[in-house]
Amino acid sequence: MQRKMLPVLMRFAGPSLVVTAAAFLWSCRPVRPVFSPLPPQVRSIEGYASFRLNREGAAVKSRFSFVFLLPDRGRIEVSDPLGRTVSLLFIEKEKAYFVLPRKHAYWKSSREEVLAKLLGFSLTPEEITSLLTGKAGQMQGWVTEEDRRGRAVRGRRDDLQFEIRQFYSSSSLPQLLLLSRAADRGSLKILRLNFNQPLKDEAFKLAFLEDAAYAATTWEGIEKWLQNER
Repeated sequence: MQRKMLPVLMRFAGPSLVVTAAAFLWSCRPVRPVFSPLPPQVRSIEGYASFRLNREGAAVKSRFSFVFLLPDRGRIEVSDPLGRTVSLLFIEKEKAYFVLPRKHAYWKSSREEVLAKLLGFSLTPEEITSLLTGKAGQMQGWVTEEDRRGRAVRGRRDDLQFEIRQFYSSSSLPQLLLLSRAADRGSLKILRLNFNQPLKDEAFKLAFLEDAAYAATTWEGIEKWLQNER
């Protein structure tokens, strides 16, 4: 049987390299967890997080910045320790684009396939924003468990599970989120979380992919480039 491989973003980070994101759109790297109050209506979420994945006896981690525009758009940026962009992930309702700016290459596929290969766990943009805003109990298709304060702390959809181990202060906003599927274990620590911040116009624009310097590639092509970068 072929050995299952680590999601490509995690393999690219490598066990010996913590991929550190620098400024993303508005802010510098935070030195402590920073959360803004949850507004009555959330239009957008931006933040900074660290992710640790345990799979097949290997533990690897990365840091990245993210922004989600409700209901179904997202952008994740991974940078190297010098703050240079390594990769960009654009998420739409049905499609996703994984971009390697240094190689002027991108891979386009279904949202589910891209997220599963790159991150290890496939969540919809709606599910991600529900988890980040403390509304996990409202996610469709999930069976959830609440604590005494009525906050969803555990949930299951098919073979995918989540558990919120820590909340920020006394709020419903998660600070430490665990994800698991079969033997895979992921730990997401939110270091910054802000709502309804002004977004730059180019945050979700993909027009740059039409530049003659950029070329579409296959998943196999993406893997080869990332392996060569390690």
